[in-house]
Amino acid sequence: MIRPIAAADLAEITRLRTSVKENHLSVAEMAERGITPAGILADLDSGDLGGWLEEQNGEILGFSMADNRDGQIFALFTKPGCEGRGVGTRLLDVATEWLAERGHGEAWLATDAGSTAARFYTNRGWRRGEMKDHEDVYFRLSLR
Repeated sequence: MIRPIAAADLAEITRLRTSVKENHLSVAEMAERGITPAGILADLDSGDLGGWLEEQNGEILGFSMADNRDGQIFALFTKPGCEGRGVGTRLLDVATEWLAERGHGEAWLATDAGSTAARFYTNRGWRRGEMKDHEDVYFRLSLR
């Protein structure tokens, strides 16, 4: 079942986020980038950020977040071991639909160039480009 992220989910989402091997960030590294539970909750409450999770039998299998301010897919992570089950695709679809409903003509994101995520987005029709002065790859998807 996919549902919106609630405040009570933030601790488990943080555990999931810090459990991934690719694009790993610790809690401290996220805080250095301004990503904190309080900030996420404030952005969700204001509508600047949309967030969803997929759960099965009370277990969170993955989550996605989209930023209404600039059309960015801010986060898309699946629990290790849940890859290839469609969780990421379903969560990405919810996030891009949410952005389209809010008038965004395009979604964008950045990820590690050689990552599984880069292949995931390429296989779903996202257009790839390079970011200046950055190791990440930039992707765009038309929402129209």
